[in-house]
Amino acid sequence: MLSILPARPIISCAELMAYVQDVGFLPLLDSGIAGFSAEALVDVDCRYVTFPDGGWDWPLWKWKGPALADRNIVYGKFFAGKTGFVSRAWWTDLCHYRRSVSAPIAEGSIEETILLTLRERGSLITRDLRRACGFAGPKMRSRFDAYVTRLQMACRIVTEDFVYPRDRHGNEYGWGWALLTTPEQLLGHEACDAPYSPEVSRQRLYDHLRQLLPDVSEQQLRHLIG
Repeated sequence: MLSILPARPIISCAELMAYVQDVGFLPLLDSGIAGFSAEALVDVDCRYVTFPDGGWDWPLWKWKGPALADRNIVYGKFFAGKTGFVSRAWWTDLCHYRRSVSAPIAEGSIEETILLTLRERGSLITRDLRRACGFAGPKMRSRFDAYVTRLQMACRIVTEDFVYPRDRHGNEYGWGWALLTTPEQLLGHEACDAPYSPEVSRQRLYDHLRQLLPDVSEQQLRHLIG
């Protein structure tokens, strides 16, 4: 059980943003920890629903882009490869610690190519980033996506926004594409480095998450911190 719960089920993007600021960390969908996800905390009317005509609606899904607009919330695959939100206030500690325990970026590696491409181009949707890095073959998608996920878990790539295709009437449709960039370009270099050791960042993360999730096991907590 979360120690900080919203006063009532979340019904708007603004309420979701305010809650993320309060708790610091929030997976988007099921995290494996009961109640610890945006999906579990929003009102039932904000969850995924399908219509008889084959259409669908999912307000929570649509809030992701607007939630990132003021740069006070960071979004990406930070929770065991699953997506979620981190408040700007806690981003520095997460980034500082995760980078310290992640494998260094080797010269000439695919990871370096991905990061150099993003630094050069600023931001790209995953499909275009994959092509720009030479992963154009029919079986390359899953392999490339695994590299991107690892870089997100290491806090080296984040989602800047979401881009949606438009129909002939100019209306957005579909699930949207994540617009990827580096946190340095999105938030600045100072947001990615703390003035103390990675061990201090880890302890700060541990203490905060232990207070937020008092009933989870030590193993679950270590898994969440990374």
